[in-house]
Amino acid sequence: MAKIAFLGLGVMGYPMAGHLAAAGHDVTVYNRTAAKSAAWVKEHKGAAGATPAEAAKGAEFVMACVGNDDDLRSVCLGDEGAFATMPEGSIFVDHTTVSAKVTRELAEAAASKGIQFVDAPISGGQAGAENGVLSVMCGGDADAYAKAEAVIDAYARICRRIGESGAGQMTKMCNQIAIAGLVQGLSEALHFAEKAGLDGRAVVEVISQGAAGSWQMQNRYETMLDDHFDHGFAVDWMRKDLGICLDTADETGASLPVTALVDQFYKDVQKLGGGRWDTSSLIKRLRAMG
Repeated sequence: MAKIAFLGLGVMGYPMAGHLAAAGHDVTVYNRTAAKSAAWVKEHKGAAGATPAEAAKGAEFVMACVGNDDDLRSVCLGDEGAFATMPEGSIFVDHTTVSAKVTRELAEAAASKGIQFVDAPISGGQAGAENGVLSVMCGGDADAYAKAEAVIDAYARICRRIGESGAGQMTKMCNQIAIAGLVQGLSEALHFAEKAGLDGRAVVEVISQGAAGSWQMQNRYETMLDDHFDHGFAVDWMRKDLGICLDTADETGASLPVTALVDQFYKDVQKLGGGRWDTSSLIKRLRAMG
């Protein structure tokens, strides 16, 4: 079993760190709000560090799941950052969805200290984290990935190395691009059914068994029909991710017309007060339009 630090105990990180402890690893956690760390330690019998550097001291692996590029930099760099105390040969695994630019920046900073860096963004939502069935898409050195994979297995349904540093983040962008279009399509289908006077549940029972079926349809249609939107990844975070996708598309020359449109639809949901609603709340925008 490995000595591991886990930085960031949000709705994803808290259960992920718990799976590592349950697998028998020696886990020390850090969270910006110390009360969350204390609650995790009480539940899982691990330890907590007052700073990322303290949590990471002597760790073989440091896993991070924080908010954005700046949050990631803050837990990695500086005197209180994890890189300050991670031993040479240790591996930093970043589960945050961030830009490929900051990934490469931090991978270089880690390498200068003899630390290996794996970008490993995740998909599967809060339920996936709680049930230990996340999809993990990775970039970085093949040897570092091979070592990290055995640890990541504690909370993954599938874990794959896609390529060199940044490839994991690029793959997560593909994931978010696909989700954006799927959720909008599902929202329109359910809204159309409502306007046509159809039983939405009966409609989905039939169409989900054919070419229209998807994870989003299977797992979100009932809560969408019931107007409940507290079951997953928040709109505010989706807009952050789609912003990364669109910025990267400008850099690479990719055309993302549907993604750009759905990003604006999520902006409308934010204006409705839905920044913390889950991403299936796109249907709320359609209902608000009449």
